[in-house]
Amino acid sequence: MLYTADQIAQLPASGFRYLFVSSNDHVLTITLNRPEKKNALSPPMLAELAFALAYAHYTPDVWLVVLAATGNVFCAGMDLKSLAEGSTEAATVPDPSGPVRLGELMAGLHKPCIARVQGPVYAGGFLLVGGSTYVVAAESATFTLPEVKRGLFPFQVLAVLLDIMPYRQAIDLCLRARTIPASEAKTLGLVTYAVPADGLDATMRLIIEELRLFSPTAMQFGLRAAQELKSLPPLEQQAFMHDQFQQLQQTPDAREGIAAFLEKRLPKWS
Repeated sequence: MLYTADQIAQLPASGFRYLFVSSNDHVLTITLNRPEKKNALSPPMLAELAFALAYAHYTPDVWLVVLAATGNVFCAGMDLKSLAEGSTEAATVPDPSGPVRLGELMAGLHKPCIARVQGPVYAGGFLLVGGSTYVVAAESATFTLPEVKRGLFPFQVLAVLLDIMPYRQAIDLCLRARTIPASEAKTLGLVTYAVPADGLDATMRLIIEELRLFSPTAMQFGLRAAQELKSLPPLEQQAFMHDQFQQLQQTPDAREGIAAFLEKRLPKWS
């Protein structure tokens, strides 16, 4: 994370410029709010996203994260003009401690993240979608990686896609800049649910309500272990996972879950 736990102890008193952030019943909702620029990611907006994701990561009361967007486009990717020219805007959050790489931030969240995709996703917007645990997309939403049309290549997106789909499918999306519908994105594994636009919120509620039934500690342990497993040699993976299970058994949530099972009652997670 690019911010410390002390820095994110509370959200900015005056709010964010390019995000709506709200918390309700252990769910933190981060909504991209730059619709006039199709939610393109400028440096100030990236800093706000990094701050909000760090807040979600460090705050115990946050069990789940929702990523959403205002306007007709979910995210147009990086704001190339803003990235090239820089920004003189007054910051709403402290400067991050390093470059904002969304793929790393999403991987380091270690909490279930559900993306609500109401419209097209372009370029760097794939980092938000690909880094989410679940993606609920309107059937009318489309997905495009147009970088090669501009003499560029979606390097960071490719790294995320290779965790989701076979190499040939991932590289084809990068090389041919095709626009694919939500139904094809679901077949490729990029989207979890493709639903009618008027069914987005109902599907989101079903996933959230189900996840809230389960131990937030167990889910965080599992998501963190899944990321760390990627960097371990195969012969070390089983020992690592056994150690993770041993550690999880010592947590209050594990003790509560086992007690609730034996007492035939619903658990009360901490």
